[in-house]
Amino acid sequence: MSDQPTKQNKTNLERRDLIKGLATVPVFGIFLANLWRKMSRDAAKKANLLSGLVQEKSAPAVISGLSDSKHLNLGVIGYGGRGSHLVRGAGFATPGWTTSASENARKNKLDKGFATYMSQKDLNVSLIGVCDLFDVNANYGVAASENEVRPGGKPVKTATRYRHYKELLANDEIDAVIVATPDHWHSQISIDAAKAGKHVYCEKGLTRTFDEAIDLYDTVKETGITFQLGHQNRQVEANEKAKQIVQQGLLGPINLVELTTNRNSPWGAWVWGIHPEANEKTLDWDTFQEPSPNKIPFGDEALRRFFRWRCWFDYGTGLSGDLFSHDFDALNQIIEMGIPKYASSTGGVYYYKDGRDVPDVWNATLEYPDKDLTVLYSATLSSNNPRGNRIMGHDATMQMGGQSGGGSIHGFVVTADSESTQYKDKLKNGAINPKYPIYTYSPGSKQIDGVTSATSQYFANKGLLYTYRQGKRVDPTHLHIKDWLDCIRSGGTPRCNIEVALHEAVACHMATESYLTGRRIEWDPVNRKMI
Repeated sequence: MSDQPTKQNKTNLERRDLIKGLATVPVFGIFLANLWRKMSRDAAKKANLLSGLVQEKSAPAVISGLSDSKHLNLGVIGYGGRGSHLVRGAGFATPGWTTSASENARKNKLDKGFATYMSQKDLNVSLIGVCDLFDVNANYGVAASENEVRPGGKPVKTATRYRHYKELLANDEIDAVIVATPDHWHSQISIDAAKAGKHVYCEKGLTRTFDEAIDLYDTVKETGITFQLGHQNRQVEANEKAKQIVQQGLLGPINLVELTTNRNSPWGAWVWGIHPEANEKTLDWDTFQEPSPNKIPFGDEALRRFFRWRCWFDYGTGLSGDLFSHDFDALNQIIEMGIPKYASSTGGVYYYKDGRDVPDVWNATLEYPDKDLTVLYSATLSSNNPRGNRIMGHDATMQMGGQSGGGSIHGFVVTADSESTQYKDKLKNGAINPKYPIYTYSPGSKQIDGVTSATSQYFANKGLLYTYRQGKRVDPTHLHIKDWLDCIRSGGTPRCNIEVALHEAVACHMATESYLTGRRIEWDPVNRKMI
């Protein structure tokens, strides 16, 4: 870096010499000299003009933490699609996954999935308990615990399969559990785990109902266990950078935020495959629907509901708990707005006429009168148009995800407002052009490594598939599991602890309640009730 000023001076001299030389050519020289000056001005306008104002904070190192201090034994309750990813974040993948991922990497150099997994920090844990109501998934979980192709090499211990979660919780050797069941089981399992002295990582959304969220919150506070809600966006480097910019006031007063979700595929609309081996003998349907308000007999409809549970309010909250919760929590991480005073929502089942009752088009409005802020959320499951999220300030707007200027954003861009007070002088003298970003943040590679499906592209653009630490590609799910485990060891507070988990839960339940009742919902923080 020491020779940088010399290079810069040399470049400036070369530019001056060139302009002087061109000036000796009567007309053509004047034209080229003016063109050169214009190109230089345009380049300056496109530069990261806020770079000098942003107070840099270094991201945490990938290898930091307490993962070597105490060996922990884990149990997983619910080893489906998300459960398997969470367990992989802890360092355990099925032989089928590692074989497939390594083969994909061999065929496609852009596919970094296997390399990212194998370069994870060894978290010094064993997976010793697996519980799933579907035999096939349970067997996969046990196989993952035994696979020697993993960051830490040969596992210290392997897993026992449990048919009911209470049997797993009765194992005194298990220190902590990952709860990755459908939402309607989150509350009861997490409460029972906390009362059994187990630390809990619970996948989002926090609970199926508002009352369950309050009960779970109270139990976590009473028992003192370490709780982490599964919003891996809390580990995304771009969100931390965005938070710095907001906290330093570089956007000016923020009065309006737009959050969006667009997906357009059957998989993205939760029309997930029904496993051919699923039947009354391999799947415990009665236990699955035990907390559900509506019971149905086992049959084809039960199979649809078991594998596509997000489509019904009996088991989850659809767009609210599945996708809106991600964007709400990311925004809460960046601007810390907390629980809204009012929420209202509208929508309906407009495209997927398949018997579901959760909407596939849904809009929600959150109002924060004390913060002079309104948050708008808009979602559709029948269009891939990448709109992204926008935090709109008086002085500048931050666009996160989606597209800007014809290109896909993985990170964010900040563009000055033409009527900004803070940047008035720079706008007037031409140093800032509102047509160009004044700050761009794009972590790591611009390519979405090895990601091909539309739904995976959606998650990649949200930063939920991978992030970067010191230039190294890392799975944010791994970082989120690591954060939880290190806090168990240190007694610290995880990034998505029960306090911020309650913010997400109440906001989402307020919006869901508005949809179901057709009226605006108010939050009473004193009595902890929805009005």
